[in-house]
Amino acid sequence: MGKATITLLLAACLLSACSTGGNSGNTAKGNEPSPSAAAQPAATAQAAATTEATASPEATPAAAGGGESTATPLPTETTAAEEVPVLYHMNKNYDIVPNDEATNKKVVLLTFDDGPKEAELINPLMDTLDKHKAKAIFFVNGYRVKEHPELLELIHKRGGVLGNHSWDHIVLKDKPEAEVKKQIEDVQTIVKEITGETPHFFRPPHGAGGDVGKKIAAANGMLYMTWSNGSLDWEMKAKDTGKTEKLIANVTSQLHSGSNILMHELPWTVEALDSLLTTLEGKGYSFVDPRSIELKMR
Repeated sequence: MGKATITLLLAACLLSACSTGGNSGNTAKGNEPSPSAAAQPAATAQAAATTEATASPEATPAAAGGGESTATPLPTETTAAEEVPVLYHMNKNYDIVPNDEATNKKVVLLTFDDGPKEAELINPLMDTLDKHKAKAIFFVNGYRVKEHPELLELIHKRGGVLGNHSWDHIVLKDKPEAEVKKQIEDVQTIVKEITGETPHFFRPPHGAGGDVGKKIAAANGMLYMTWSNGSLDWEMKAKDTGKTEKLIANVTSQLHSGSNILMHELPWTVEALDSLLTTLEGKGYSFVDPRSIELKMR
């Protein structure tokens, strides 16, 4: 075989090797499935949301394979790992006040008393809150929770913040300390048993907790509150006409920055809620997340 022929064969082998190496590099780097690339930001955000996900290499297997991550929570659920910065406190008028001048002060707190009542009320109420990206406190009575623990679970799973409204919805201010203690702490116990969490907010029935109610609420790590803006939905009757307009007028006539709005799980309140929240937004108000409020009055 001539020297020229050998030289040509060696050159051909070198060209073949370079071509194969280049194609292998492109396959490994450039031909990944597009769903995997799309899933990666979601997986990264989920990993950042919890310490466990950040620490564990198993937190993003679905993203690596191009599938949907099963670790992502449902939009209507609140994960235990979610952290909300504390930006507000409550003053002696039970209004919500920013801790810092730079924080938005034109906010209202949404609250609903006397539940849990019916899934037919809770679900549309929560749908409206979700629509407006709003959170609310649901002040529950122990006897209702005992009758329908599944309704408490429903509120909790859908992202409602649970509050303590005593066991029997009685006036507490004139009751012996032992009775007040039982009325409040039995609710803490049953809510903990069902949801794994205890309420951080206490509202006495009829706004009458007295000094003993305040003392026991504080001893249980709860912020005691009544309200500073009453919707008066509890005075309305099913047969009344124009309830939505009346409810909105009641709230807006008292409206001010930091309004702590009292409502109830009532059919007409649920029906009016979307219009009410739209009206408040139109006036420049947003809805404070209860979890961003300090658990101590200033």
